[in-house]
Amino acid sequence: MTYKRILVPVENSPYDTAILEHVRDLAKLCGASVVLIHVADGFAARNVKQLQLRESEEMRLDLQYIEELTAQMQRDGIPADSVLAAGEPSREIAEAAEREHCDLIAMSTHGHRFVKDLLYGSVANEVRHISDVPVLLVRGGPEADARRHERARRGATPT
Repeated sequence: MTYKRILVPVENSPYDTAILEHVRDLAKLCGASVVLIHVADGFAARNVKQLQLRESEEMRLDLQYIEELTAQMQRDGIPADSVLAAGEPSREIAEAAEREHCDLIAMSTHGHRFVKDLLYGSVANEVRHISDVPVLLVRGGPEADARRHERARRGATPT
């Protein structure tokens, strides 16, 4: 399967590094373009339309963040766009995948275990249930980064 357009949700956290490393290589391999999306879900973002609010500082910083990531992708030779959405993250991600004509959603996971997923929910889990677009999940965060670097140091293929 060759992918042409990959949607990558980012959250402005260390978890973004893991998925962006994978997507950068995958996009180059497939000749795919990338759409970076951040779903602002603070009070102002969730209510901007209903309350006719102006753009919040949170949303301005979120937009700046994804535009910086988009520029980095473009400097690496990968066609990239950015989307700032507001609302319920899993629904916004699934809708953006359809609207942007993406054939893959690539997401970083936090690696929660069963109980935390029940308590906090999992955007990745919800996206994979509601989207018709295939979802690639990559475990992210400092612990996963350390394991990847250790495997690379030993000469194993990073995952």
